[in-house]
Amino acid sequence: MNNSLRKHALINIAARKSDNVDTKLKSVLELYGKDVFSLKTMKDFLSKPVYQSLLATISKGESLNAKIADEVANAMKCWAISKGASHYTHWFQPLTGSTAEKHDSFIEPDHEGGVVLNFSGETLIKGEPDASSFPSGGLRATFEARGYTAWDPTSPAFIKKGNNNATLCIPTAFYSYTGEALDKKTPLLRAMKAISDQAKRLLKCFGEEVEGKVHSTLGVEQEYFLIDKEMYFARPDLIQCERTLFGKVPPKHQQLEDHYFGNIKPRVLCFMTDVDEKLWRLGIPAKTRHNEVAPSQFEIAAQYEELNLAVDHNMMIMETLREVANKHGFVCMIHEKPYAGVNGSGKHNNWSISANGRNLLNPGHSPHEDAIFLTVLCAVIKAVDKHADIFRSSVACAGNAHRLGGNEAPPAIISMFLGDQLMDIIEQLERGAATSTKYADIIRIGVDTLPELPKDVSDRNRTSPFAFTGNKFEFRAVGSSQSCADPNIVLNTIVAEAFDEIASNLEGVNPATEKFNAKLQGILTEIIRKHKRIIFNGDNYSQEWVVEAERRGLPNIIDIPESLESLVTEKSIRLFSNYNVLSEVELHSRYEVFIEEYSKVIAIEGEMGLDIAKTMIFPAALKYQTAILDNLAKTKSLELNAGLKSLNKKSEKLGGLIDNLSDRIETMEQSVLLGVSKEIIKSLKELRFTVDELEAEVDDSVWPLTKYSEMLFLS
Repeated sequence: MNNSLRKHALINIAARKSDNVDTKLKSVLELYGKDVFSLKTMKDFLSKPVYQSLLATISKGESLNAKIADEVANAMKCWAISKGASHYTHWFQPLTGSTAEKHDSFIEPDHEGGVVLNFSGETLIKGEPDASSFPSGGLRATFEARGYTAWDPTSPAFIKKGNNNATLCIPTAFYSYTGEALDKKTPLLRAMKAISDQAKRLLKCFGEEVEGKVHSTLGVEQEYFLIDKEMYFARPDLIQCERTLFGKVPPKHQQLEDHYFGNIKPRVLCFMTDVDEKLWRLGIPAKTRHNEVAPSQFEIAAQYEELNLAVDHNMMIMETLREVANKHGFVCMIHEKPYAGVNGSGKHNNWSISANGRNLLNPGHSPHEDAIFLTVLCAVIKAVDKHADIFRSSVACAGNAHRLGGNEAPPAIISMFLGDQLMDIIEQLERGAATSTKYADIIRIGVDTLPELPKDVSDRNRTSPFAFTGNKFEFRAVGSSQSCADPNIVLNTIVAEAFDEIASNLEGVNPATEKFNAKLQGILTEIIRKHKRIIFNGDNYSQEWVVEAERRGLPNIIDIPESLESLVTEKSIRLFSNYNVLSEVELHSRYEVFIEEYSKVIAIEGEMGLDIAKTMIFPAALKYQTAILDNLAKTKSLELNAGLKSLNKKSEKLGGLIDNLSDRIETMEQSVLLGVSKEIIKSLKELRFTVDELEAEVDDSVWPLTKYSEMLFLS
């Protein structure tokens, strides 16, 4: 690896012509859901009784009738074959944070030298991957390999298509031979059941019966970077670590704020169009696309859906972004911080809850009069304050550690933003009763031809980690590479607990009496007085907030291993066990998996940084130093004074940096050998500082790594 790769990348990009693309615009209505075994498709392939039975499971949460499995499996097979599929797979989400699949063909020998195509109900319902080959935190060992995948009928099967292949993908849960969850879907489904059960209890206290289940919903905004493939392959740190370990921030990056919502470049727009088309075929409601803050950074957002389905769809979105980027000569980077010094990438988790077709977080016209809305709001406040440490742990990973608190993302301090209208009502409740609501004004722009616009009742606060945004809460601290399952497992469980505690106090009291109103008033007032500290409507990026949060007693857990310890406290074990979301054994296994993953990521970065510094940066610096010394020697031999002073200064500065680099490499070697994450992080930071200084001094033609100015702007 040397600077020739960088040179070739730049030459090829400069000479590249526009890709040939299909200019025929396809109808969204024609495309949407074509590759999904949706309810509409089921109607065509299933008998009415079987369809009705499956519909009850999907929409109402009723138990799956195993007797219908054979007919459903045969229908899936026939539909998939009509789409060109030859194989099927149980598609699941292990604790690696990505998805997994093992393909099996539909064929079976017919004992006459031919084959028949078969797919049974038993095969649909249960698969058996090797559980010992996935991280399990000690739940499965090599000699205990048995694990199972179980069909999740609430997330529809879909067809994944390649250039010459098509595979039927069946979303499934993944669990061990002894019944423990080995994936992210199983506890998510459990948490969804927990919040549904407790919400139904709570609503019953108000005299409302819920038919079926209470739905938790999610809309996900996904940020990502694109880089030209040739530049990517000239950066071994991107290949191995998914982020640049070295790189000097260029004079121009994002400070002019000209990229955000800017004109989308034609090549990128072609990529986005192909992404949308593929997602629409998969029934994923991709809604928004735009340039993000940093150069070469973008965002895609999907319309809200049932929580479990939205999490599955977000995993599919990430896969699709990577796949389609490759087709267009890009690499899609979903790491939280591929470039130091510019904006990182997050994933905004827009969460709400609904029952009987009503969004329980919709304040309506007069929220102070809506007792159910106020109760749900206070329950969320209580839940987030009581379990801020566990909520924080749900977004703890090595990549997110580079982003949180960096004046581009919320800090590690969990707080809530409510806005002026709700804050006024909360303060009224704290005093005893809410009797009025602040209403919005009209925005008058002062231009006759422009209409008067209704002003929202509250501003937005993009610095808050957990902000109320009209009829939902937006959790902005989730890392771009992370599964949304983890934060929503926590969020649903802690809110379920709050619903449970409120319902337990209200049950048995007639909702039509003054006694009920007084009881409810007392509960909400007590919650506000005890948990109001979690509400902060100001600038979460400011140092003043860090000081104020400490005064309030809010946790500020910056260290990733320390944050993950929140998963295995007595409080956490009691919480998740009480609602059958995660057992003590399952929590400890997840803690072990996440800690091990963090340590391995840091170790890989340390070894990669050491390798690049030793085999690429050090030789390049020596090569340039040799050229300077040769010039210096020639100047002296010719007894020239012109340039002698500058050559001496350059030689001394370069020599000092090379000596410093050598020392940093030696320290890095010791840290890698020691294997302590904190020491590796510290040594890599110091090594990076020296390498970036050298980048500013070494001749551009000698420097071996593609530079930020090239990677961020050449597309």
